[in-house]
Amino acid sequence: MSNTLVQELIEAGIHFGQRASNWNPRMGPYIYGKRSGIHIIDIKETVKGLLLAKKFLTKTVAGNKDICFVGTKRQAKGVIEQHVSDAGMHWVTERWLGGTLTNFSTIRSRLKRLEELEAISETDNFQSYSKKMESQLRREMRKIKRNLDGIRGMKKLPGALVIIDVMRETTAIKEARKLGIPVVCLIDTDGNPELADIAIPGNDDSMRSIDVIVRELCKAIAEGKQQRTGAAADAGQDASGQSGDQGDRPRRSRRAQFRADDASGGESGGSAGGESGDATEASKAAAGAPAKS
Repeated sequence: MSNTLVQELIEAGIHFGQRASNWNPRMGPYIYGKRSGIHIIDIKETVKGLLLAKKFLTKTVAGNKDICFVGTKRQAKGVIEQHVSDAGMHWVTERWLGGTLTNFSTIRSRLKRLEELEAISETDNFQSYSKKMESQLRREMRKIKRNLDGIRGMKKLPGALVIIDVMRETTAIKEARKLGIPVVCLIDTDGNPELADIAIPGNDDSMRSIDVIVRELCKAIAEGKQQRTGAAADAGQDASGQSGDQGDRPRRSRRAQFRADDASGGESGGSAGGESGDATEASKAAAGAPAKS
């Protein structure tokens, strides 16, 4: 990682933690010291966690899996929607609905309902409904879109979650752990690093620090997408090469094949019969029996 990025992390204030009176003792290995009653996060541990998270996300995306970012706090909403949408991944910034992962089929049904309401809105703009029903349908459409618009393109469960502030997104972390989905978390000094598979210790209250972390993770996702595209292209070339090799070979009709098989079978059968007859005559001669002339 370049010194420029490390300097940018420091300028973003990612090393500033919570007040010392509000810390979680499990974050002790990630804390460098204390100044003016505020814990200072070890920037080396932040860089280490960020590098590990980038490598993991690149590998996950290259394996044809998607990533879902979760950050419902005010400082993270705009940052996630901007960078993650550019990366072509999924996000939740309004509210994590219980069962988003563990009851994914119901979530997909609600998204289908959203598509139905949007289709009605585009065709006749709810003119065929009464004013009361129109108001109800519009309110339903706004509610579904507000909560689920970021994951409307998520057709299957994600390969990993990226969480901003583990203290706020406990429901999402519990669902991911229940389903065995890895979790990458930006954790402040008041969080529990044991809830994360990959912990990035850092300030999760600063918009600038969140912006730097999310931007770097989206770069890793873009790299994984390039590897995915390259692997698909290589597979297509291999398939076309194999089909070309098979096309160069002369085709043989099944009738000619069966004729050849019958002919070879007859020749082998005749030679086998002659050899068995010679063996019978030889055994009779050895036994003293008169052989046929």
